[in-house]
Parts: sequence; C-alpha cells; structure tokens
Amino acid sequence: MKAKYRLVFFDVDSTLVTIEGIDILAGGNPEIAKLTAAAMNGQIPLEEVYARRLQRIQPTHAQIQSLGRQYVDSLVPGAEDTVARLRDAGAVIHIVSAGIEQAILPLADRLGIRAVHAVRLRFADGAYDGFEPSFLTQTGGKELVIRDVRARTKGGAAMIGDGASDLEAKPAVDLFIGFGGVHIRPLVRDNADVFVTEMAAVIPHLIA
Repeated sequence: MKAKYRLVFFDVDSTLVTIEGIDILAGGNPEIAKLTAAAMNGQIPLEEVYARRLQRIQPTHAQIQSLGRQYVDSLVPGAEDTVARLRDAGAVIHIVSAGIEQAILPLADRLGIRAVHAVRLRFADGAYDGFEPSFLTQTGGKELVIRDVRARTKGGAAMIGDGASDLEAKPAVDLFIGFGGVHIRPLVRDNADVFVTEMAAVIPHLIA
C-alpha cells in the first residue's frame, strides 16, 4: 500500500473532531455559533469574525487546556485509523486549522501528527491577550499555508475539510476531499473533487 499523495492536509473542527472549538469556548452562545456557521458556509469572510469572536469570549488559558482534552475525546469515527494508515503508506500529514494551536496540539499528539499549522493565542497571567499574526485568520489563509509547505516539500498533495475556508485551499492541492460526516455544507459538497460522509471513505482516494 502506497500513498497517492506525499502530503495530506487535514482540517480539525468538524473534520477530525465532531465539535467546533470556538463554539465550545463560547459556552453555546447562539450569536457566536451563528457567526461560526456563516463563516464556514462562506457567507461572511473569516477575518470579519475571527478577532470579534475571541474578543467577546475572552478565553482563559485553563479553558484552552480543557478544550484540548475535549478535542481528544471528540475524534470522528475512523480518524485515528485513517491517519495511521496514511502514515504507514508514506504520507506526510499536516494539520491546517484556524483553530487554536494550544488546544490542537494534544489532538495532534494523540494522532501522531507533528506538523501543526494553527493560530497561537497570547495570555497574560492566564487571561486572553490576543493572538499571533497568522494567515489562517484571513480569507484564503489555508491556501497560502499549503502553498508554502508545498514549496519546501516535493510530491502531490490532498486536503480534507468541511468548511468554506478549507475549500479555498482547493487551488493549492491536487485533490480536495470535502468531509460531511459532521456537517454537510452545500458549498463544499458541490465544489469538492470528492465528497464523503465517513472518514474511512477517504482511504481509497489517498492510498493505492
């Protein structure tokens, strides 16, 4: 068994896991959830909501640590096996997410993924103090990150994701797989090269 693509990029929220981290941090605030859904469905630009949501939530360092544990507990069925099989087949796996790096790292560790591209928050005495500048907080950011990785690594590339910000990366990869196992977003379903609703279903498209 051999990977068809040297590089495989995964989104996190509603792709590798069944939750949306920002909505968990918001404690179910319907206004935040509405903003998240609008951004993921391509109705409003990500940069219009990213800083606004965090500023309103003011997540503490302890809350981010708790979210990290919830990520590990919320893996979609088949995610661990899929990542393991891709790695065994020779793929280099990257996480590319507009989620919070400190919360995603425990999930990456659980899955054995070393390359994590996410947004790093700043804290002052445990309180929220903004975030480090990142392409991933902007429209088209995932495409830029993936192009940068591909410029330094030879071989084909595939991307798996559920939202509009993932679909924006389609021009940067050879295969874009839309994932609808948590949410089916019509924009992604209708424009993906391949669309699946179970994580294990990506395997035939990624491993020969």
